[in-house]
Amino acid sequence: MILPLTVQNLSFRVGTTIILNDIDFSLEHIGPSLIVGPNGAGKSVLLRLCHGLLRPTSGKILWATEERSRASFDQAMVFQRPILLRRSARANIEHALALRGVPRPDRRIRSMSVLEQTGIMQIATRSARVLSIGEQQLLALARAWSFRPRVLFLDEPTANLDPNYTRLVEEIILKINESGTKIIMTSHDMGQVQRLAKEVVFIYDGCLKEHQLAGDFFSNPKTEAAQYFINGKLVG
Repeated sequence: MILPLTVQNLSFRVGTTIILNDIDFSLEHIGPSLIVGPNGAGKSVLLRLCHGLLRPTSGKILWATEERSRASFDQAMVFQRPILLRRSARANIEHALALRGVPRPDRRIRSMSVLEQTGIMQIATRSARVLSIGEQQLLALARAWSFRPRVLFLDEPTANLDPNYTRLVEEIILKINESGTKIIMTSHDMGQVQRLAKEVVFIYDGCLKEHQLAGDFFSNPKTEAAQYFINGKLVG
């Protein structure tokens, strides 16, 4: 198991601009963890640092396993705007599985399984580039799920979706969580956070303000910034 994920004294700067400052937290396998905060708080940067796409200016990101390659292999990430190839939906999944060393016979089995589980079997042979943005995001989730990751990072996966596709994506996220994959996700939608989160990491102005179980965060926020954010007020 690669969890817990422990972040120690994490800071990230671009030039002289501080994006994240001295962040500390640990995430266990207790259900979906949502990283929340206003736009520009540093949520997406934090997610990319945890996934290994960016290197911290200082501090550490530690997994339970000491094997860096094992930790990387056991993760997947879905971005706000899906990155897809100019080929069919099924081929997008099978190509990604091939890059991960999955044998050819197993690729077809896995791709068909996740297409069915995500409810998009009907688009299996269609080019990914002609799909709607909602279908593309479901495909991106299906592809990530086919890797059988221990941890799945999601960067505001419903930010560009209409309510119907938002609901479908949230249903798939909960399915993936129930299958045993740890979900670590960014969001600034408080309704969504209440629907999905088991715990909340609240980031404001590059700093960790709160890390609580979701119920405690909403019923008893400890900082004024969190209180304002939950109530939809501008944080001063």
